[in-house]
Amino acid sequence: MAGFPLLVLDLDGTLVDSLPDLTEALNRMMAAKELPAFRPAEIKPMIGDGTKTLIERAFAARGRSPDSGDHDRFVADYTGHVAAATHPYPQVDETLAALQTMGWRFAICTNKSTAATEALLKALDLRHWFTALGCGDSFPTHKPNPAHVLGTVEAAGGAPDRAVMVGDHANDVAAARGADVPAIYAAWGYGSATAPQGAAAVARKFAELAAIAPRLVS
Repeated sequence: MAGFPLLVLDLDGTLVDSLPDLTEALNRMMAAKELPAFRPAEIKPMIGDGTKTLIERAFAARGRSPDSGDHDRFVADYTGHVAAATHPYPQVDETLAALQTMGWRFAICTNKSTAATEALLKALDLRHWFTALGCGDSFPTHKPNPAHVLGTVEAAGGAPDRAVMVGDHANDVAAARGADVPAIYAAWGYGSATAPQGAAAVARKFAELAAIAPRLVS
């Protein structure tokens, strides 16, 4: 058994509020296609399954399908502006510091690409917190497949029975449950107001993780 507890965090809507930059990147693509722009509230429920699915949902909402190369163009454009308006949720540094003093380590498990994740965490001075990044292109599968969570835990040198997953999407809870890892639903994020079935706990603010996570490790 690993000698340390591991907090595995989703990125968009859990660690950071990236909705403004995702909206702007999509709207730049819509403008290039001469399609109507989106409001952030329209984009919010589309987030959580990776950029390829985000693009497909955005085009479908405009009665279109993406062309070959649109996804790569979107990722390149978004990565170049990944931290223009994105910001961490309140109390992220303070909460992670408090857990670190208790012996916790941290990893990211996101469906976002490695390039965009690295660029974002470095721009926001958050990269130093994370032992491992399990991104959408890190493994053959990604959330809601539990192998994404298990691969991230392994990459961080942790063990599933000493890990806790935090995320704002049903995919996070489903992936954690399949991996036999307790999930904390991040109610401040982009997901439903009602926690998905299978969540072990609900946090209303990021700061609450410092009290909730230790209660869930074996």
